[in-house]
Amino acid sequence: MTLSRVSSAKFMTTAVLASFVAFSTPALAQDAGYKPEVFQAGKDVVWVPTADELVQKMLDMAKVTKDDIVYDLGSGDGRTVITAAKRGARSYGIEYNPDLVELSKKNAAAAGVSNLATFEKADIFESDYSKATVITLFLLPSLNERLRPTILKQKPGTRVVSNTFPMGDWEPDETTTVSAQDCNSWCRALLWIVPAEVAGTWQMGNQELKLTQQYQMLSGTLGTTPITDAKMKGTEISFTAGSAKYSGTVDGKSMKGANWSATRK
Repeated sequence: MTLSRVSSAKFMTTAVLASFVAFSTPALAQDAGYKPEVFQAGKDVVWVPTADELVQKMLDMAKVTKDDIVYDLGSGDGRTVITAAKRGARSYGIEYNPDLVELSKKNAAAAGVSNLATFEKADIFESDYSKATVITLFLLPSLNERLRPTILKQKPGTRVVSNTFPMGDWEPDETTTVSAQDCNSWCRALLWIVPAEVAGTWQMGNQELKLTQQYQMLSGTLGTTPITDAKMKGTEISFTAGSAKYSGTVDGKSMKGANWSATRK
């Protein structure tokens, strides 16, 4: 993965640099003619490898299986794409640096996953990754926020995992930190699940369910009763109205639970 170029005084101290150098050589086959250096400049980014332990954790959080299509935005030396491919997932890396793209292809071949790992020299802001079920990235908040509108248009249930950096005011569904020998800095993983859009008015029995939505968080009323603990998790909806708890799934203009259903008005 790659990390956005920023002021070293603000984000990168000498101590942090030293810790990155300690694990900067990827545990992948390296081409003798090209070896990337930590913090080497690129298009709006510098290259920083994600620690292997954190790569595993990020894919664990996203519950990556052979049925997934994984896109790594800013794929660097290909380690995340290759690791996902080793889990059987069809995996794609989008990387602007052509040398890193070629290195990634060689790393994938060395790992025996060239049939599942594909790398493209492209700009992440001009690429189509609409078929992704999982998106991974290691970008600073400013770039994450630029990507956010596109990511929110992904199919509900798409899992998004970031190394360390947030998505502005879109709060993560899950956050965890890795404590391992090969991860001394930037060791936090954040997971978001793209929510279905449910804002509006729904007819639920003889009552109206009115929903306001801020990303995965919901508020509103069922009839005249305010709802609480209301949240989306992909296509799954849950909320409480009075003493009654509701959970179900959303499918376009309808939602359904064990003993209830609603249709969009």
